[in-house]
Amino acid sequence: MEFMLSCIGYAVGFGAFWRFPYLCMRNGGGAFLIPYFLCLIFCGMPLFFLEMVIGQFSGLGAIGVWNVCPLFKGVGWAMLVMSGLVTVYCNMILGWVLYFLGLSFTSSLPWATCNQTWNTHMCVEWNRSGRYPNVTATFRNTSAPFSNVSGLQAKPGITPAEEFWHNSVLKISGGIEHFGEFRWPLVCCLFAAWVVVFLCLFKGIKWSGKVVYVTATVPYIFLTILLIRGCMLPGALDGIIFYLKPDFKKLMDPKVWAEACLQIFFSLGPTWGGLIAMSKYNKFNNNCLKDSVVICLVCCGTSFYSGFICFSIIGFMAHNIGTNVSDVITTGPGLVFNVYPEAIAQLPISPFWSICFFIMLLTLGLDSLASFIMFGMIESCTNGVVDEFPKFLKPRKTRLTLIVCVMFFLLGIPLCSGAGIYIFQILDWYAAAFTAMIIAILECLVFGHIYGANKLFDHITEMMNRRPSLWWKICWCYITPLIMLALLIYNCVQMKPPTYGSYVYPSWSVALGWIVSMFSIVPIPIYAIYRLSAEEGFLMERIKTLIQPHVSFYNGRNNSDAELIHHF
Repeated sequence: MEFMLSCIGYAVGFGAFWRFPYLCMRNGGGAFLIPYFLCLIFCGMPLFFLEMVIGQFSGLGAIGVWNVCPLFKGVGWAMLVMSGLVTVYCNMILGWVLYFLGLSFTSSLPWATCNQTWNTHMCVEWNRSGRYPNVTATFRNTSAPFSNVSGLQAKPGITPAEEFWHNSVLKISGGIEHFGEFRWPLVCCLFAAWVVVFLCLFKGIKWSGKVVYVTATVPYIFLTILLIRGCMLPGALDGIIFYLKPDFKKLMDPKVWAEACLQIFFSLGPTWGGLIAMSKYNKFNNNCLKDSVVICLVCCGTSFYSGFICFSIIGFMAHNIGTNVSDVITTGPGLVFNVYPEAIAQLPISPFWSICFFIMLLTLGLDSLASFIMFGMIESCTNGVVDEFPKFLKPRKTRLTLIVCVMFFLLGIPLCSGAGIYIFQILDWYAAAFTAMIIAILECLVFGHIYGANKLFDHITEMMNRRPSLWWKICWCYITPLIMLALLIYNCVQMKPPTYGSYVYPSWSVALGWIVSMFSIVPIPIYAIYRLSAEEGFLMERIKTLIQPHVSFYNGRNNSDAELIHHF
């Protein structure tokens, strides 16, 4: 149960709350669920199950598991680098949530009005009742009073929540090249987030396994509370109808299918190393097939469920503003830190609902960023390195974990500057855009063809005492890698430079983004070249040697028995 809850936390993250509803709205509403669940069956589940199998069978981390084919061991190092890059900026989200949560414990939310020091003349407080008791119209020095006027359209402006986000929280600069001032309250929140991560890692998997009973269940309680409250708001039904109304013509657009596959792929999180790192702690005879199916379905169901909350609140906001739902919806941090806070500020007892909302995000973030990114990815970083140098590093694992956390905290400090949101966006755009898909293709190639799906099926039968369906073999060998290859090509062709609102990134920052993207890919060819040069014989003889499983792939489970007993 602890492992399943951890993996649900691994799969259910902020993306389910701020990206899926937006994609569903943009790509045909309810019709988007067709490609979404088909991609889950053909791509998401097979990769998820594959990583659970290899982690559970070998008892090794994200690097050590590639002893199955030493020529491709660089893939494990690529996982480590990619996970590290993503970890640096993803924990900043948790820092922002902590900051908003702290400011919610007030009698009046600081982003509710336009009379704060950070507000500008562009700030507009939307009329909450939709009725203006007294209005005076002036034209050429002639005035005329009107009473009980309703339905007026406000002049376009900036909401108090948006100005609070940009001018107070971020103190956003003019561009990525201007760091501006560092927001020391954000630095403290980021530090607090990393302290929580380290304490959980320091206590070990056994202790963090108990924590997930809270972090994996509390978000659903608050999601349900917010859904009930959201559905009671005026305009909520319009938002939900907008969310679900199917447009089947959209299914003819290949972009819709590509975005469905990408959302499944990045929300479930295979290829990051975290799933392998957590699966190594499983009992050898654990039914990883059942776990994989349940976790994937829960993840996708949560994404769909959160869409009702998202669009009930957005429908309410559109109702108050007097505009269309499509004019309010956005994605990414802007949805969580602009749109939701503005809508919450319009509710009665708004501080209470703000506290509920950000506690829900905090538990969701702790669960996903801790289980998925931190317990998984940092465990894969530390375990991966420890697996490679066990004699020297195993007694010093706590010290290594502390060093990794401190290093990642220091690397994240620039995100607390005026240019932080620009850096965040470019890292989110490039850090894992191509590497994750390349790793997925190589996983299918190595375990489906080089090592062999038949051998893998034998291992699954040994663990579960029954042979899985032929379906999984077909997916690993043919369907899933072809889908990932098509996605990779699509991403390369359709890739556009990142933007943040109306801000266009300079060409040098785009080039830097590509360097970041390549940084996590280069370990694959570099390690392969290194191993080929270290072997003796002709090239083909070296390749044949390096595609044979190393004995440590089979001994990993025996070497970790004591560790498993300690944790469970």
